[in-house]
Parts: sequence; C-alpha cells; structure tokens
Amino acid sequence: MNSFDIDDDLVRTLVREQHPDLADLDLRAVDGGWDNQMWRLGDELAVRMPRTPHAPTLLRAEHRWMPELAPRLSLPVPVPVRVGEPSARFPRPWTIATWVPGEPADRTPVTRGPHAADALAGFLRRLHREAPADAPVKADRGGPLDAVRQAVDDMFRSVDGVDDEVRDVWEDALAAPVWQGPPRWIHSDLHPANVVVADGTLVGVVDFGDLCAGDPATDLAAAWVLLPEGAASRFLDGYAYADEAMVRRARGWAVLRGMMLLSVGRAGDQGLPGGKVTWGPAGRAALDRVLAW
Repeated sequence: MNSFDIDDDLVRTLVREQHPDLADLDLRAVDGGWDNQMWRLGDELAVRMPRTPHAPTLLRAEHRWMPELAPRLSLPVPVPVRVGEPSARFPRPWTIATWVPGEPADRTPVTRGPHAADALAGFLRRLHREAPADAPVKADRGGPLDAVRQAVDDMFRSVDGVDDEVRDVWEDALAAPVWQGPPRWIHSDLHPANVVVADGTLVGVVDFGDLCAGDPATDLAAAWVLLPEGAASRFLDGYAYADEAMVRRARGWAVLRGMMLLSVGRAGDQGLPGGKVTWGPAGRAALDRVLAW
C-alpha cells in the first residue's frame, strides 16, 4: 500500500492549493475504496487519492475516456472534472470527480430484482459498443478465460467450502467458444463494491479504472454477482445480445468474481491488510446464484 499518510488535513491542503475555488466546500472521508481513498467534497463531488502504485494509471484511464462515454450511459457514473498534480506534499496525481449517490451493494444489496435487471441490461447495452483501436486492452479482464485460469485454480485451492459444482461451471466456461467479435467497451470490474444501490435497485456504477476493450461476457457475469436469485433471466432477455457461448463464459467470469470476493472477505475476517468483511457474503451469494441457474 502507500508509504505515506493520506488524511483530511492533507486533502484539504491540496484542494486549497490547487483548486482554491473548491476549498470552502465541506470535506468528509468516505469508507471503502481499494486503489484510491475517497472524500466527499460538498454534495456533488468526490476527491480520489491513489494509495496503490498502479492507481494513478487507473485514474488517467478514467480521465481519458469517461467524459466521452458517460453521456451515453443510462446510469450515473463518476466523471472526472479536475486533476490534482503531483507535488512535494503528495507525489502522485489525484482527481476530483462527480459523486454518485447511493450505498455500495456489498452493504446494501439489491432487493428489487426485476427493476435492477432492467437497469443493468440497459446500462450494459449502451456501454458495450465497439471500442476504438486505442482503447486499453487487458487480457486478464476481457480476454479469453484461459488468461485467468491459473488465478482461479489458485483460488480453488485456497478458498474453503466451494462446491465441486462450481468447478464444473468453471470448466464448462473454459470450454466455451471464445469471443470472435470486435472488442467492445467493458467495465470489467462489476462487483458489489463498484455499484451503488438506493431503494433496493441499482442507481449508479463506479470505479472505471479498469475500463477496457474485450469480451462483453466479462460484464455479463454481473447477472449472478450483483442481482438477486431469479433476476438473471430477465437481465439476459433485456440485454438481448447474449448467445449460449457468451452465457457460458459469463458464468465462468461470475465464478472468478465470486471466488475473489470470498478470498478478500476471508482476509477481512482475519484482519489482514486489504481484507473486506462485507465481500465474503457477497461472494458466497454469487456462487450460489451461479449454481441455481
């Protein structure tokens, strides 16, 4: 993690020095975040401070692409509006973006399945358009599942209590035909901490640092990772463009996401750095929904 402290005083000072017109807005820390620590700035903005070595790269990707993509999307997303430059006080670039109201789904799960299924399907239909040639490409996000085979196999060995049927789903996904279409824009990291919920349904999608071009099946895993049991069919009907092979691959990506959530949740239960206690139950629920399909 970071080798320096990021606290309220530092963030206030940086905002005052580099964006003085925003300095009088109320500043308050927000719990959560993986690569970035976050503060609310007034009612409509958020300050994101990178705390991992690769976080600045993720922030730069959002600055490059989100202003272009956001206007066509059907759910609110964070849009960068200001850049914070590295300085003697803080050696990494940072950002100010629009705030997306709601609670993370790992703390406030979706309960209105049909409504959320329609909202997610509409959002991904608009996002999953052919990406330009200079879009980021990440083999472990939107490439063939074989690129993440070793990581998933390692998680099968390290995570306790995973049914053999889950491995069967994974093996079936590996055997599915790979994506042959043009690379499409994908979020690539749709899990409960990266969407926000209000009134029981999805009201926003956040953290586009891993935005890239690839197989849309990566994002369709959200049918089992985010939505309550029974909503996946409605989501896939609403999305309308998923053939049998894509659904098989999507279930494989859902296995990966579920195992990752279980692994991070276990670390949280043990008090280890980077652990998130709310992620374990979300991962278990995702795997249960994959098996119930």
